Amino acid sequence: MKKRETGASGQSLTLKEVAEHLGVSTATVSNAFNRPDQLSKTRRQEILAAAKALGYRGPDSRARSLRTGHSRIIGVMLWDTLSFSLSDSVASELLSGISEVLDEHDYRMLLLPQSTRPAQRENFNGVADGYLVYGTMPDGTTERLQQGEFSPAVTIDKTYGNYPTICIDDRAASRGVAELALAKGERRPAIVALRMTLDAPPGPFKRQARPRQFNAMAQARLGGFDDALTAAGIEPSSVPIWNVDGNTFNQAVPVIEALLDGSTADTLLCMSDQLALAALAVAEQRGLDVPGALAITGFDGAPEGQQRRPMLTTVYQDNRAKGRLAARMILDQITEHDATLPTWLIHGDTC
Repeated sequence: MKKRETGASGQSLTLKEVAEHLGVSTATVSNAFNRPDQLSKTRRQEILAAAKALGYRGPDSRARSLRTGHSRIIGVMLWDTLSFSLSDSVASELLSGISEVLDEHDYRMLLLPQSTRPAQRENFNGVADGYLVYGTMPDGTTERLQQGEFSPAVTIDKTYGNYPTICIDDRAASRGVAELALAKGERRPAIVALRMTLDAPPGPFKRQARPRQFNAMAQARLGGFDDALTAAGIEPSSVPIWNVDGNTFNQAVPVIEALLDGSTADTLLCMSDQLALAALAVAEQRGLDVPGALAITGFDGAPEGQQRRPMLTTVYQDNRAKGRLAARMILDQITEHDATLPTWLIHGDTC
């Protein structure tokens, strides 16, 4: 059995006793710890300092959770590993946006990466007050999401069942940037794809009618590229796809080097800015003129692509805003069921 908190004198203290010591109401002490927006900054600091002097560290969070039925925790289910999600510019911006809103409302974030074993993920079901589901989940989790087991939830970049969804129009955006790349005469394009399926190895990727464990984002962007290819009179099935199994420079470089060694492609349609930046680095190492000998496009609008020369031609999406909106939706500040955020085409120098 958990012991009660003890004050500086060694005696146990309850919130009520602390309030009596300070000559304030229990609501005032509770608000100082749990609802800081209800007090002025000066008043809250006075209460916290006085409570600390008494040896009181605040209400027991587990007891409060049992009493109120709320843990003030939001679970974030990630489509990739934790290390990737924290280092990837797109995922980290999304998480930053989520954190901003949770911080404002005194909530904590529980990160549940795809690498979390099913048994561990089961332990976390019901712990959080709600879940944000980012991207494509493994089969078992997908089935449970579709059955409504993780609820309430807001999904990001992929739809599961009847949960509210936040996304961008990946297909329309990728079509727009590909059309720009293909508009300057006859081209020989190749597609540098980002993890077409969750288990696809790096290298040439064969199109599949019904791929298993497909990455919804990659499939949508491929659809946009195919639309642009068709409009330009190019048969999509004739365009090679090279898969990169992670959104990092080191993972992309060997794939792009092999692509350029084994094809006559003069246009690389990349599914992310990180892939495009790796392609630019390989082109510069080989002395290839960009965009004369090799045109390159990206997707995401990462700052690194805009702060270099030649500036990357890409699609910009506001991932931080996407995270903020997702957090506000799960906290019921916004009641709209679905939201499609805008994207912008950045006319850079690489195509």
